[in-house]
This record gives sequence, structure tokens and C-alpha cells, in this order.
Amino acid sequence: MKVTVELSDKEMGEILAFTGERKKGPAIRRLMEEALQQRRRAEVAQRFLSGEWGVGLDSFESDQERDRQQAQTIDP
Repeated sequence: MKVTVELSDKEMGEILAFTGERKKGPAIRRLMEEALQQRRRAEVAQRFLSGEWGVGLDSFESDQERDRQQAQTIDP
């Protein structure tokens, strides 16, 4: 899909410098892709921080306690 956007010469120069691209079209596409990727990452991070998503470590605490007890019996 083609989209027309109006940018100042200064903004276009910043976009070209930021993306490292030499042509306008690829520079704008790269900037857009990176912005979308950053937003997706932020959404995933927010789901973990809110507790909506998580990692199940059911036996983590019991494993830690067992390791502590074993270390105490080895090093009195």
C-alpha cells in the first residue's frame, strides 16, 4: 500500500540520519517498522509487569531450599 506523507526537509534529514538509509522510502519504512516493533515489545512487557502473563516456576522455592540444605550438610 502506498501512503503519502508530508514532512519538512529537516524531518526527512533526521529520519535518513536516524535510520542510516540513503533513500526516503526505505528510511520511512524502516522507521515505521521499528516504531511498531517497539510498541509491540512495550505491550508484551506491560502484560508481564501487570501479571497478566507470567512464567511458572512452581518448584523454584522448594528447589532453592533443598539446595541450601544440601550446602549446609556439605559445609558444616
